[in-house]
Amino acid sequence: MSDDDTTAQVRQQATAVTESRRLLSGVELKQMATTGGFAVDETTGDRMIQALQGIIDSLEARWSALQQFQQAPPLSTTATSKWVSDVMVRTAADDRGLLTQLQQAKAELPTYIEAIKLAKSNYQSQDGDTGTTLTRVGTEQA
Repeated sequence: MSDDDTTAQVRQQATAVTESRRLLSGVELKQMATTGGFAVDETTGDRMIQALQGIIDSLEARWSALQQFQQAPPLSTTATSKWVSDVMVRTAADDRGLLTQLQQAKAELPTYIEAIKLAKSNYQSQDGDTGTTLTRVGTEQA
């Protein structure tokens, strides 16, 4: 089996696993928050936002250093070194590469933050509605 065949097989397996455990995109999560299908309390929402913002800040602070992975590392001129260098660049920069995934995360995370902010307001609204309903039920039974 060639290296290309092995790589293709590994990617197919990874794709199958990814498809079976698909996560919601920021847009999907935001749509759920808009329609009331996603709600989160203030404290939890703030912690989630803080964590996501920390990731964004970290990516932005390190972005220029991370971009260096798009360049071939300085190795020797042997055929093996050239092959390793090429694999390293492809691993970092192809459509499933580290840099590609980090760029997508950097672009998507602000949408998650927006969704969480909406979800926090949903929680306050739903919590208020629940309180009103419970009060009404309590007074009706009295």
